Amino acid sequence: MTEPVRIGVVGGGLMGRELLALTRRWTALVDHPSRPEVVALADPAPAVQEWWTAAGVGTVTDDYRRLLDDPGIDVLYLAVPHDLHERLYLDAVAAGKDFLGEKPFGIDLGAAERIVAAVEASSSFVRVSSELPFFPGAQRAAALVQGGLLGEVLEVRSGLLHSSDLDRDKPLNWKRRQATCGELGVMGDLGMHAAHLPLRLGWTPSTVYALLDDVVRTRPGPDGAPQPCDTWDNAVLALTVDTDRGRFPMLWETKRIAPGESNTWYFEAYGMAGGVRFSTRSPQTLQRFGLIDGEQAWSEVQPGHRSVWPTVTGAIFEFGFPDALLQMWAVFLAERAGRLGDRFGCATPREALVSHRVFAAALASHRSGAAVAPG
Repeated sequence: MTEPVRIGVVGGGLMGRELLALTRRWTALVDHPSRPEVVALADPAPAVQEWWTAAGVGTVTDDYRRLLDDPGIDVLYLAVPHDLHERLYLDAVAAGKDFLGEKPFGIDLGAAERIVAAVEASSSFVRVSSELPFFPGAQRAAALVQGGLLGEVLEVRSGLLHSSDLDRDKPLNWKRRQATCGELGVMGDLGMHAAHLPLRLGWTPSTVYALLDDVVRTRPGPDGAPQPCDTWDNAVLALTVDTDRGRFPMLWETKRIAPGESNTWYFEAYGMAGGVRFSTRSPQTLQRFGLIDGEQAWSEVQPGHRSVWPTVTGAIFEFGFPDALLQMWAVFLAERAGRLGDRFGCATPREALVSHRVFAAALASHRSGAAVAPG
């Protein structure tokens, strides 16, 4: 039986609009237990309110508490700047609402600890936004790793690379200010993309050595005059992971200034017996390493449109970013309904907290110039 799920969105920007769009092609999913509809928006910007009203959303307001107090809203999507996470997420938990929250789950480690403690003490079903591991190539890579392809692990790399801030004339926004983005900078904004799959595979960092770069120090403000741009643009974290078979290095990379990259997510893992690598830059192929007749060889696999939750789309067709978002929300609502089974799930609040500890250690590493153990 299909259950209607009424969703309220707090923060009507890019990702909120993507949610609205994907709910209107929900029938692409096969036998899903939920049928979502976006019924309300809370956002203070008049232009954003006008867009959502024109899109046919019934309740449009500047007060998010109207959504918290509405018993007709089953789920919230909370997509606001990092400095608003703690207040909003705690209010949502206090109101007994289920929600999908944007990363990093708080402006700093203290906020994340308070949010996760409240979530775990409540009955609210809560997950963290992270869509890119839902690409079929990433899923196939994870399955191969879990199946023992690597043998003894030698090295892991994951990251998200943008080039959007290569333009020094790009106007200042909230992601480029510590007051709203936090001292974590690019790690807070993009870090969960690097962390989600490694943490899900059980690779929790033991030590962190950080290389942080603040490249663009000013950007044009609203009047065009230069304003301080005081967040980290690029972060490379050299990590170690301890296992019962020894220690191996892992690299997490998050960059807003990566020349030649648009929105590239990648995952690579190498071991004594084999390896995998996948990038959304070549989203239709997964590369797999192994020995053939004693020779080292890379092979290329086309995973096709084989997603976590099945769809009507044929496997021969290409998979893209909107499909990954659809899968993330399909998985979120299926798990909420108790129907996910052993499928790959959304990032959890606990994984968000672990990533925060790694990023806090990265800040300490940058200040000391030494490797630091996450607290």
